[in-house]
Amino acid sequence: MSPQPQAAVGAPLSRVDGRLKVTGRATFAAEHDIDGVVHAVVVDSRVGLGRITGIDTRAALARPGVLKVISHLNAPELAYRDNAGSNNPPGRRLRVFQDDQVLFHGQPVAVVVATTLEGAQHAASLVNVSYDAEKPSTDLTAAKAGERTTYARGDADKALQSAAVRLEMTYRAARNNHNPMEPHATIARWEGDRLTVWDKTQWVVGGTQTELAAVFGIPLESVRVISPFVGGGFGSALRTWPHTTIAALAARETGRPVKLVLTRRQLYFGTGFRPAYEYKVRLGSDRRGRLTAMTHDVRAETSSYEAFTEAVLVPGQMLYSMPNVQQAYSTVPLDVHTPLYMRGPGYATASFVIESAMDELAHELGVDPIELRRRNEPDDDQSSGLPFSTRRLRECYTAGAREFGWERRNPKPRSTREGDWLIGTGMAAGVYDTVRVAAQARVRLDADGTALVEAASSDMGPGTYTSQTQVAADALGLTMRTVTFRLGDSLMPPTPPHGGSMTMASVGSAVQLGCDQLRTQAIKLTVEDEDSPLYGADADTIVVRSGRLHVKDDPARGETYRQLLTRNNLSHLETLGSYTPAEARFSMFAYNATFAEVAVDARLGLVRVRRLLGVYDAGRIISPKLADSQALGGMVGGIGTALLEHTVTDHRDGRIVNADLANYLVPVNADVPDLKAIYLDGEDPEADPIGVKGLGEVVHVGVAPAIANAVFHATGRRIRELPITAEALL
Repeated sequence: MSPQPQAAVGAPLSRVDGRLKVTGRATFAAEHDIDGVVHAVVVDSRVGLGRITGIDTRAALARPGVLKVISHLNAPELAYRDNAGSNNPPGRRLRVFQDDQVLFHGQPVAVVVATTLEGAQHAASLVNVSYDAEKPSTDLTAAKAGERTTYARGDADKALQSAAVRLEMTYRAARNNHNPMEPHATIARWEGDRLTVWDKTQWVVGGTQTELAAVFGIPLESVRVISPFVGGGFGSALRTWPHTTIAALAARETGRPVKLVLTRRQLYFGTGFRPAYEYKVRLGSDRRGRLTAMTHDVRAETSSYEAFTEAVLVPGQMLYSMPNVQQAYSTVPLDVHTPLYMRGPGYATASFVIESAMDELAHELGVDPIELRRRNEPDDDQSSGLPFSTRRLRECYTAGAREFGWERRNPKPRSTREGDWLIGTGMAAGVYDTVRVAAQARVRLDADGTALVEAASSDMGPGTYTSQTQVAADALGLTMRTVTFRLGDSLMPPTPPHGGSMTMASVGSAVQLGCDQLRTQAIKLTVEDEDSPLYGADADTIVVRSGRLHVKDDPARGETYRQLLTRNNLSHLETLGSYTPAEARFSMFAYNATFAEVAVDARLGLVRVRRLLGVYDAGRIISPKLADSQALGGMVGGIGTALLEHTVTDHRDGRIVNADLANYLVPVNADVPDLKAIYLDGEDPEADPIGVKGLGEVVHVGVAPAIANAVFHATGRRIRELPITAEALL
């Protein structure tokens, strides 16, 4: 069949939902207008470990408009049956209001439901909870490790003993919180035994729907989840947190629809976070910088009741050619709530360590950092033995060095000054897995020549509405204006979680395949229709452009979708596109090279990022405008990780000290003066039907080490702990 003309894919189009968002007409979780809704406010534990000895609700219940106070003293027993297939880590899960145990500071211990939000807030402040408190364990450096994962190839210890150059370093990364613009929120309504929730979620079907069915012991089809817009997530909405269960429980107990919105403070202990890490490495090479061995000893915080892990070991196994690798990854159970994936999960943390270590080795050997990386490019994936589908890191280095002006760099640290400012440049490589998961999309072409495409995906900001519309428009041969893409409803065909850079590859492939099937169906109909001008034509020669089917080399011979369906008395054509990734025959990753220039005040230790450049090998770019949004956002997040973000815990009681945006610092416009992204042309035909690799995660990976390496180049001081603070540089 002739390939379709590509008018939408690759074009720098504006977001199809942009006008809704800038005019306030996009409806987020807490904004749905549900008749009879009442309000719930969670009462959080004031101790970090222990048990509840009493809950006095008399003052709260006496307030006007208060409907109920629910705690473990009066809550019904919930099913909490096995939730196979959900995104929750293994463990016993936090069973809200099911016992008197307190496992972390801020754990929900009660909920107040009232007719007004203000009434619920005031009543919640009147609930008096007494505790038998214990001292919690919240310090990663002082606690004992729990579960341990290992990997090895070759003999790293022996190779290190004989290595001409050996380095040994310990790096630390602070806990980071997601801090999306939209707070987490749920509206829950029961109609008999059927539950509907309007929820902030990055996983409509396998996440929120599956979890609530398991918690309440009801069939999956009895739970409907609606989530058309998500105001930022960064991974924080990839699992169902206790507040969603609490909203549904409160709605069932009161017989009223219930709205529950977490406060900004509650986001720090009511949803997940990027865990803190302690990461020790030993690195060996010959005198020319060819790596011979590397060991990784990783410790990461998790909760006492669940074992959260992420792919922190993968980059150390495949990013560079290395005959001898030894890794150990230990989770450290603490009296905290459970961590969760945050942008570039695992890979971003590992890249800070590995790319900082490579920079340290380059300095030790007197070799240019880019040249050192080139000398250690692998021919295949040494962790799996598979060939790379595409790997264009060398091109990323070349394009980035040329654009950044790397050749003008004086390699000597602390050699460039502008008044009181020390100027430094650094770079780092980045990598992220190309994840593809089974997905479906329903495609309907109506007799008026317009199309509707639906999938139960989410859109937390990358532009899913727009990119899927682009794919569908080209596959169907329609204009963007005549295609509508809908998402965010569990009644729609199932899709994987909206994270891990898997949405475009997975949902986009389902959309492509579904639209291809429908176009093929229409072409078959027209060539077999004796009344069609295309009757008897070779189906393989027909393309569709602007809703008109015609012979590729004879545009005058053709007809529109509308004419075809009307003549055949059809109201619509419909197909279900299903994508299932084939068994992997290649190692598939997206790559980048990030370049940074910083200025450091020699007297005050203040670090200012002057410019960042990212060059990406991310397969086919569906929408350059959306790609830029992703890349620049990833760089901004990397600035935060490198220089600002640090969740601080008071180890005496487990309280988060800086649980607000006044004290938890994130980058602002003044911190991001000059950002640029470049995408290598091409696609990855082995990855998926549309040739994409995913971009949203890899753009964050490598940013923090590029900045850290630039700080070293500016100051001659190697800081091995994130965030890099002025105090560390003084």
